[in-house]
Amino acid sequence: MAPWTPQPAGLQEILQTIHESTATSATVQRNITEKLNQFTRAPEYVAYLAYILSAMPQEEDRIRTIAGYLLKNNARLILSAPPEVAEFVKSSVLSAFNDTSIMIRNAASQDIVAFLGVLEPRNWPECLQHLVLALDSNDFDRQEAAFNALEKACEDYPRKMDIEIGGTRPLDFMIPKFLALSEHPSAKMRSHAVACLSYFVPINCQSLFVHIDAFIACLFKRASDDDPSVRRHVCQALVLLLAARPEKLMPEMSNVAQYMLYSTKDKNENVALEACEFWLTFAEDQELAPYLHPLLDQVGPTLLDCMIYGDDDLLWLEGDAEEDNAAVPDKETDIKPRHYGGGKSHGYERDANGEEIQEAPKQRIGAYGQELLDSDDEDDYDLDDDDFADEMTTEWNLRKCAAAALDVLAVRFSGDLLKVLLGPLREKLWSQDWLQRESGILALGAMAEGCIEAIEPHLPTLVPYLINTLNDPKPLVRSITCWTLGRYASWCSQPKSDEHKNQYFIPTMEGLLRMVLDNNKRVQEAGCSAFATLEEDAGPALAPYLEPVLRNLVVAFDKYQHKNMLILYDAVGTLADAVGRALQNPVYVDILMPPLTGRWAKLKDDDEDLIPLLECLASVTIAMGPAFLPYAGPVFDRCNAIIHNALLAYQQYQQNPELDEPDKAFLVVALDLLSGLIQGLGMGLEPLLAASQPNLLSLLTVCLKHPQAPVRQSAYALVGDLAMGCFQLLRPAMPGIMQELILQLDPEPKFEFVSASNNAAWSVGEVALRYGRDDPEFQQWVLPLISRLIPILLHPKAPRSLHENAAVSIGRIGLMHPSLVAPHLSEFAQAWCQALYEIRDNEEKDSAFRGLCTLVQTNPAGMAKSLLWFCNSIIRWNQPSPELNNMFQTLLQGFKQHDEAGWAAQVSSFPPVIQERLQARYGV
Repeated sequence: MAPWTPQPAGLQEILQTIHESTATSATVQRNITEKLNQFTRAPEYVAYLAYILSAMPQEEDRIRTIAGYLLKNNARLILSAPPEVAEFVKSSVLSAFNDTSIMIRNAASQDIVAFLGVLEPRNWPECLQHLVLALDSNDFDRQEAAFNALEKACEDYPRKMDIEIGGTRPLDFMIPKFLALSEHPSAKMRSHAVACLSYFVPINCQSLFVHIDAFIACLFKRASDDDPSVRRHVCQALVLLLAARPEKLMPEMSNVAQYMLYSTKDKNENVALEACEFWLTFAEDQELAPYLHPLLDQVGPTLLDCMIYGDDDLLWLEGDAEEDNAAVPDKETDIKPRHYGGGKSHGYERDANGEEIQEAPKQRIGAYGQELLDSDDEDDYDLDDDDFADEMTTEWNLRKCAAAALDVLAVRFSGDLLKVLLGPLREKLWSQDWLQRESGILALGAMAEGCIEAIEPHLPTLVPYLINTLNDPKPLVRSITCWTLGRYASWCSQPKSDEHKNQYFIPTMEGLLRMVLDNNKRVQEAGCSAFATLEEDAGPALAPYLEPVLRNLVVAFDKYQHKNMLILYDAVGTLADAVGRALQNPVYVDILMPPLTGRWAKLKDDDEDLIPLLECLASVTIAMGPAFLPYAGPVFDRCNAIIHNALLAYQQYQQNPELDEPDKAFLVVALDLLSGLIQGLGMGLEPLLAASQPNLLSLLTVCLKHPQAPVRQSAYALVGDLAMGCFQLLRPAMPGIMQELILQLDPEPKFEFVSASNNAAWSVGEVALRYGRDDPEFQQWVLPLISRLIPILLHPKAPRSLHENAAVSIGRIGLMHPSLVAPHLSEFAQAWCQALYEIRDNEEKDSAFRGLCTLVQTNPAGMAKSLLWFCNSIIRWNQPSPELNNMFQTLLQGFKQHDEAGWAAQVSSFPPVIQERLQARYGV
């Protein structure tokens, strides 16, 4: 194979582009990015970059380093490069790693880590060998550079390192080497050694566990190292061991615990944070609780002391911590990307014995007052390591780690933890030092979930204390107090007595509303967030106070900057969900709608802030119902236009994949808002639907085929809502819709398609009911639907929610077309009863069971083998409707009369509770 050599013209062009990339003008930068993206299509591009990095000493270091970074970012291209290109790149990177310039060596080091990850060590063993040999070098810089690269590789892909190459395992040789280097005179080398060893703990690496005792001895030896970086890695290794192999630490637990308590107070925050992670990991493992319990009296107070703001935190918070900054516009960088447009999924509530699945509460502000990074899209944070470290300092630090650990300890040990902390907490809450008070209030909030029963007797004192603290001159104290009050909102809003309401609920509500209008943005954010939590907990109990609540929230529309406005939309939408139709009062409509329509008019169709506003309006329209009609026209037309434009943009993208994929969120929330309008206004929308241009139903049919699952999910929700609210408008479009709907019913959907399948299964049932009994048009779809719904119901791996929606729809189709469905009853009877017996009584369940009973009347033999399950699902009803109850009575009596001896024999084998209830309720 002839070695690769560069073409002068190609080399010149790439070099020229790299030189231009150092220009600052935005237009130049855009063109450069485009050009660099085009280069990536050339199979030899990575070789040119490697050549510039390693073989052009006449170029400035800066230019060669940029080539090195571009090489790292395009490492994947080596997999599709011709063999001579790949060989050239590999040898060039290793030669640049020995360059005299530290900048070049650093760039080459990052390239080595990237290529070793892409190619995997098994396909580049000479690189691994090169790095390990360099660990023995007499040149300290070279030794350190090699170890630095190895550490990154061990951290990023330990499993790829834990392999066999040509009959030997490199790690069998490397682990003892790392253990020996943990004694190196240089702190940097000791730090790399301990770090590398620790990264193999979580993957259960046998090469390490052969030396586990030597490893633990090494950790104890390094525990008192004078270098904080070494101590940090020792703490990290002990945390990883506790998670992966706790039995190895238990014999030494008293020493380890004392060391970790000591390290949690280390002056170096990085060491303290790693040590604090130990308590979080310890508390999260239920099996370790007996070992942790005796340490509570030491761990609890230590964590409490870690929750005080450090000097660095305060520096970072300076803007929020002191002044009235409500009028200062937000920097766009303060606003984290939020993920909208998850779409609604149709599900059912289960009785308590069916582990009723509650929707997780909305995370408004993260558990310890931080804004959470949404990790749905990893690409959002494609930052350099240093930027990322800055980004994370705003997120995770010692204070938040300690609060999280306290939260988990509270869940694990509740009253026992409170006993230990009552004294220290009292001291902090009544301290003269505001930093101590603030940390006490944070701790009180962190313990709310786990210790609620133990704390409850103290809440009549603590809640007034917190309400009073909302007057504290320090914004950071006011904001954490809002968060903590939010954590106790469910206690404050309990309907115990008028006295409870007047002493706790109303003052909490008034206090938080005052914070919503605070002059400090951080306090506004915490107040608005906590108020939204109170709304969820109080629900309809807020209705009598709607006027003052709305008047306060409306003032915030004029006062808030960009970031808090997004939280305000959430609070208004949550309020509408909580009080429901109480919002119909014309007084409330007149207070709330002008600021919402004002915001609506200001935002362009492609403004991302329109998305949370549309979500908010969806809740408001459902709650206001007919009272929303005067505002419906412009809202409907704009949603229709957004859907139309989004579909056109997607069509262009499909024809030209070079374009960026359009954001689905606009499409999803516009569909959801139309669902809200239909739930609120029903047939009131007829003139708008008829006049829509292009017609909404034809757009909807296109959305049902959309490649992105959340769009289909919201589109099927809209089909179901249209069926319920204005079926005669939907009916003409049904043939086209049904065609798509049948295809969407998949027994084993990919995880991301589950919600779309759920909504499709649910909407079928709504449509079947609206067509009515034995409708000839619907008849053509009965068998295609049933032949897809039954396999969903019988599929052992289909999610529970999908089983439930399929069962309800089979029941409803059976209610309307019994003669077509009844012959199949024996196939699905048992699975059907199993899917629905734990669902709470509701209208959907009622119509489904009336369908099942109709099918049993039509084909009694179909239920013969599943009688136990049928009877179990009957007796699980709390209050069936009179019609359904009569059907149960008639069927059970019929079974008994048909064959008394056979019936008696069968019932005698049922569990006693079923026998008793059948006898008590139906006399059989």
